[in-house]
Amino acid sequence: MAESMEARYQARLDRYVTALRNKQPDRVPIRPFVAEFAAKYAGYTCQEVTHDFQKAFDAVCRCAVDFDWDAMVGNMVYVWTGLTQAIGLRYYGTPGIDVPPDTGFQYLEPPQGEEFMRADEYDALIADPTGFLFNTWLPRVSRDIVPPGEASTFRSNLAFLKGGMAMWNYFGGFGAQAQRMRAECGMPGAISGILKAPLDILGDKLRGYVGLSMDLFEQPDKVKAACEALAPHLLSTALATSDPAKNVPVTIWMHRGCVPFISMDQFKALYWPTLKPIIEALWASGHQVLFYAEGDWNAHLESFAELPEGSIVYHVDKADIFEAHKVLGNRFCISGGIPNFLLTYGTVDEVKDRCKKVIDEVGADGGYILDANAIIQNDAKIENVRAMTEFTREYGVYRGGASESAENAEWKRSAAPEAFPRVGRPAKRAPGVCIPWEEKVAELPAIQGDAGLVRRVWEDVDALGFTFIMHCLVSF
Repeated sequence: MAESMEARYQARLDRYVTALRNKQPDRVPIRPFVAEFAAKYAGYTCQEVTHDFQKAFDAVCRCAVDFDWDAMVGNMVYVWTGLTQAIGLRYYGTPGIDVPPDTGFQYLEPPQGEEFMRADEYDALIADPTGFLFNTWLPRVSRDIVPPGEASTFRSNLAFLKGGMAMWNYFGGFGAQAQRMRAECGMPGAISGILKAPLDILGDKLRGYVGLSMDLFEQPDKVKAACEALAPHLLSTALATSDPAKNVPVTIWMHRGCVPFISMDQFKALYWPTLKPIIEALWASGHQVLFYAEGDWNAHLESFAELPEGSIVYHVDKADIFEAHKVLGNRFCISGGIPNFLLTYGTVDEVKDRCKKVIDEVGADGGYILDANAIIQNDAKIENVRAMTEFTREYGVYRGGASESAENAEWKRSAAPEAFPRVGRPAKRAPGVCIPWEEKVAELPAIQGDAGLVRRVWEDVDALGFTFIMHCLVSF
């Protein structure tokens, strides 16, 4: 059985990787991003899989065994509310506490005037992003953490201690989950690594959408400088969390950086110039990026076509997938195309008809991965998801297609870039650093033994602090 599962794993991975590289495998890969749907299928509530990540892992494995898919995310619900409550984060609506137990977790937009970063604090963020996040942002987004200068409290100390340990525990669980999916289900992971555009970070976690919208008109130069200051830190986080084997892509979750949330001029002046270099740096390091284009980004397809061929995988949500394929299909793999409303309200026959149309027009020559338009939640009908799977398996077979070995794929780049390629503005603290070694060593007595050893261990442990604050900012 172990050999059979390993053979299944390799066949699925090779099929998936071949399509990611915009080539033609033996058949259309299926990679649904199932979140609360997995909970529903496994008999759990949204509260259970959001608050108990082991149940979320179990639900994924249940789907992996029962559905013939080619790649899955170890936990697409992703946000573990046990961790967010340990830190005391204010911007979550937790199932079973703030929202009903069968509703997915919610992000809470800060009220106008109560943004987590004030309009006059851009200079502080630009000068020292890491320091600003720890000293100003985190105390505001946490119910328990107090800012520097105020008396420390028991709950503030616990929020750091429990939050850090909970994050370590959770992320450590993903490694075991990946091994379990491979050994028990023959299922590869679909993505590795996380990224958001600098402008989206400002809107999502710092200024709020209303605050950022005002800043785009009132102080656009500050907005751009802040994006440039955040860029190297976001690149560092993406590289640190990426797939070491360089098979599966880093994912950028694209939110409100498109028309009409911002204007085309703002996109070209602010959003794209501060994101594009990050994508190029990741590609130079051998990593594709999955553009998970939430909403309708068709107005920006020509900009995305500027990227190096093969550097991204383009996922279509609300936009016209046929137009996206026309503009980008000769350069990049396309995914998506099966509307979520169809999986929820449509019939089995309607789902099959849509799958046929997309496979025929987008996936005819390869370079296509079948998926829903957006993350599949618990409103989707099980029979419709099964129909999507079974129809694609039967119909989506290529004549003469062959999967490429993920281990020997020629696309992998051999360049050896800098540890953190030069993107954006130089920072007071380099990406990955909280307290620089040069500052720390000045506080120590003369080192009598191996100074290199002391420095290496200090920097490795210090980097965990950077990991903590960046995952609070980007992942949770």
